[in-house]
Amino acid sequence: MDRLATTLCGIALRNPVLAASGTFGYGVEFAKILDLNRIGGLVVKGLSREPMAGNAPPRLWETSAGMMNSVGLQNIGVRAFVREKLPQLRQYRTAVIANVFGYAQEDYAEVIRELEDAEGIAAYELNVSCPNTHAGGIFFSSDPALLSGLVRGLRPLARRPIIVKLSPNVARIEPLAQAAEDAGADAVSLVNTFIALAIDARTRRPHIGAGFGGLSGPAIKPIALRMVYEAAQAVRIPVIGLGGIRTGEDAAEFLIAGASAVQVGTMNFADPRAPLRIARELDRFVVHERLASVTALVGSLQMKHGKDCVHTPGAESDRPVLPGRNS
Repeated sequence: MDRLATTLCGIALRNPVLAASGTFGYGVEFAKILDLNRIGGLVVKGLSREPMAGNAPPRLWETSAGMMNSVGLQNIGVRAFVREKLPQLRQYRTAVIANVFGYAQEDYAEVIRELEDAEGIAAYELNVSCPNTHAGGIFFSSDPALLSGLVRGLRPLARRPIIVKLSPNVARIEPLAQAAEDAGADAVSLVNTFIALAIDARTRRPHIGAGFGGLSGPAIKPIALRMVYEAAQAVRIPVIGLGGIRTGEDAAEFLIAGASAVQVGTMNFADPRAPLRIARELDRFVVHERLASVTALVGSLQMKHGKDCVHTPGAESDRPVLPGRNS
């Protein structure tokens, strides 16, 4: 599949299909199920300064077109990851990206310092969908100034590329993507899950133990595609797209929208070999389209720009008039 070879932030990838954080464990758990060397890369579970037990069950709920989760970022902590998991991951040639999170800048900084001394990591992905406890609970992902300050503060600590994973729970994605770029991020990935609620009508209680959860899967794909396109138009750094990818053609759509690579998440629960299968399907798509390289797809969307066909959320006057309805 040489046609799929690409680079991301200077990292050579066998193909542009990666396994998303939170859906692929620490990677080593899947080594007996598929050849890790044949996927583009993997993003490990979010790593924190200290081990975290996560939220009370139930943590998962299957929806009609996806899945809700509220795992609560359960993980073994960065030190245990470096000691127990990373040596096993170094056996493989695939790119290993460490997902990092915290509730204050010092939390992120401490995790990165621990990882900087370890070998076998290609890049960091900052999960910024967490409330900043020092700023009154404002989410890093919803405030461009807060996000910029976080990335700017972490940039000098990291010799590896920094990818910022953006949340879709914002009015506009462009200011956040631009803030990450201006502060020194090497790439952005999007989207994370949408805040959602599932209710048991008989018990009058939420299906998720924590109440709200994050919606992922096929239901969010059209919105994710729109946001990836908007982010790619707003920044010069690479964009990694994710949100409801099930097939190689889904992956191709994200590349066409402007993504340089994709991540597969929810599909891993139904098909643990999904990243490899999707990469194969993407290769067949590239052959069918008679392209020399998968990179020819990136940013190739032909979008008509104009008042009658581009809908800006919140701008009522820009909404197209639908047949049979009054404006």
